[in-house]
Amino acid sequence: MSVATRQYATFYLDKEYLGVDVLRVQEVLRSQAMTSVPRAPHYIAGLINLRGQIVTAVDLRPRLGMPDRNPENEPMNVIVTTSEGPVSLLVDEIGDVLEVYSNSLESPPDTLQGPVLNYVQGIHKLPNRLLAVLDVDRLALGSEEAK
Repeated sequence: MSVATRQYATFYLDKEYLGVDVLRVQEVLRSQAMTSVPRAPHYIAGLINLRGQIVTAVDLRPRLGMPDRNPENEPMNVIVTTSEGPVSLLVDEIGDVLEVYSNSLESPPDTLQGPVLNYVQGIHKLPNRLLAVLDVDRLALGSEEAK
C-alpha cells in the first residue's frame, strides 16, 4: 500500500519556511511594477498587471504580523489561484517544490502565535526545520478572523 504525498511550493519570509499547495500556484515572478490602492488594507501592496489581467498583490509580511521588508530587497511574486481569481503573494525568497507525506501534516504548535496562526493549515516536521503550510484562500481573500 502506498502512502499519499503532497507537494508544496515553498518560500521564505525572513527565516520562516512557508509553503502553499503547488496545485494552487499559477506562476512565480520577479518583483513587478505595482499601482497602489488608496484606502486598501495595510497588507495590500497594490495591483500588478499580469499580461493584461489586474492582480491584487498581498504582502505576506504585514499579513502575517512580521516586520516590514528592507526596502532594498525586492519581493518575489507567487501568483496563486483562488475562488476570486489570481492573487500575488509577495515573499522574500523562493524555495523549491517539496514533496511530503500527506499524513505528516500536524496542527500548529502552541508556540505559534499572532496573526500567522489565522493562516497556517498545519506544520510538516522536516529533518532540519518546520514547513508551515498556508491557507491560500484565507490569505488572499481578506479573512482576518481566527479559525
